[in-house]
Amino acid sequence: MKDIQSQKDYRRIDIKKVGVKTVTYPITVLDKAQSRQKTVATINMYVNLPHHFKGTHMSRFIEILNRFHGKIDIKNYRQILEEMKRRLNAEAAHMEMMFPFFLPRNDERERLRVSRYECKMSCFLGDEDGDDLRLDITVPIGQAQSPQSGSSCPGLWGTVRLSVRFVRFMWLEDLIDVVETAIRDESATSQGGSNIFIEALLVRLDARLAQRAELSWYEITVENLSQGYSLFAAAGGSDGRTGVAG
Repeated sequence: MKDIQSQKDYRRIDIKKVGVKTVTYPITVLDKAQSRQKTVATINMYVNLPHHFKGTHMSRFIEILNRFHGKIDIKNYRQILEEMKRRLNAEAAHMEMMFPFFLPRNDERERLRVSRYECKMSCFLGDEDGDDLRLDITVPIGQAQSPQSGSSCPGLWGTVRLSVRFVRFMWLEDLIDVVETAIRDESATSQGGSNIFIEALLVRLDARLAQRAELSWYEITVENLSQGYSLFAAAGGSDGRTGVAG
């Protein structure tokens, strides 16, 4: 049987992305308290192929995951992308990993509770553009943290969705703490309605993230889940410059 994928393609059509989606796979997340935390991710893997290739063997993506089994974390993403480019003869490689991160701590009554945070790591490796790593994390805002009511989700007032790029390593727990400390501080001082709380929280978060030397870029969205609609505001900053838009 001929290997069609490895044959040259004379139509000169570049394939922008080819790969696999929604692969469920165990990964390791760096954990400040326990060193490492095991979780399960949904993974998308893509490569850009030059026009002289007809395609690629999809099984190779899974083979690469298996090779890095137990070593898939934020520090090894570049090695995985390099392997994707090499094994698949690709010009660029992309990988997305969506996973839950769990943070145990004691509440005010010294009862253990475990909070869940939805995370997404998007990484890219090309030739001319170098590499890129972006981390998205969703931090829930509970009703007890907010002076407002009327949420369509019992116990949940809304969320903070944060996207960041790093200059140097930063623990997930420290990033979550920046957000949750701002939520607690704003909740203690907010006096207005839902949209005023949103804007005030956004400004507070924007100011605190702008001071973090670990970040080269960030984007924030604060959303309130209300009856029949949602209110939101967004902000972002890079290289020490920040801006707010609502």
